[in-house]
Amino acid sequence: MRRNGWHLADEGGAVTLARRWPARFDLAVETRLPSVSGRVRLAHHVRQDLWRALRGLRGFTPCIRIEEDAGATRLVAGGQLDAGGARGAALARIAALLDDPETRARWTRWS
Repeated sequence: MRRNGWHLADEGGAVTLARRWPARFDLAVETRLPSVSGRVRLAHHVRQDLWRALRGLRGFTPCIRIEEDAGATRLVAGGQLDAGGARGAALARIAALLDDPETRARWTRWS
């Protein structure tokens, strides 16, 4: 389903949010969060923060995938990267975002 310029797919319990479809994860970092009920809301929150962290990265389009896994929420954040270059730095920035305790608490609280 496409809404507000974003593709949202619910595939057997996994939610994928992407600007372009099919979703492509040229960059991807994974983390686990406590179980949340609002996976779509979580996907949008993470997407917004990911975009803010990487908005200067040319050719980047964010993608988020969320699924429940053994009583926790598995989150994959990353996206499509059309331009070459700062791949390592981008992965480090994504990892730093996903590891930030305050951001994780906010995501969990609002999801």
